[in-house]
Amino acid sequence: MLVAVYAIFALAATSRAGVQISTKFHEAPLAYLLSAFAAAVYIVATVALARRGDGWWRVALAACSIELLGVLTIGTLSLVDAAAFRHPTVWSVYGEGYLFIPLVLPVIGLYWLRKTAPAKVAA
Repeated sequence: MLVAVYAIFALAATSRAGVQISTKFHEAPLAYLLSAFAAAVYIVATVALARRGDGWWRVALAACSIELLGVLTIGTLSLVDAAAFRHPTVWSVYGEGYLFIPLVLPVIGLYWLRKTAPAKVAA
């Protein structure tokens, strides 16, 4: 289920960024590049969460951590300086445009990774 939700977000964020960059990049390049970065993070997280092995577990951990840091940073900045974020990104206002799922998803992902940590990492 977690991998499916990440896959949906990977598709949604990639589609959003693709349309934004191809049709109106000149209006807000930073916002649209941030959406593309979010899409890349979701793609990496999806692949890593779907795979098995210590290496993939570490990649998933990094992706979920970057995602959480990104949504907290961009979410906070979009509230503190709304004028700088007139064009929303996937992570603006903590993922408000996506029902705040971008805020909750990495927390669930990190919790799941903790529960499924390889033995040598969990010890």
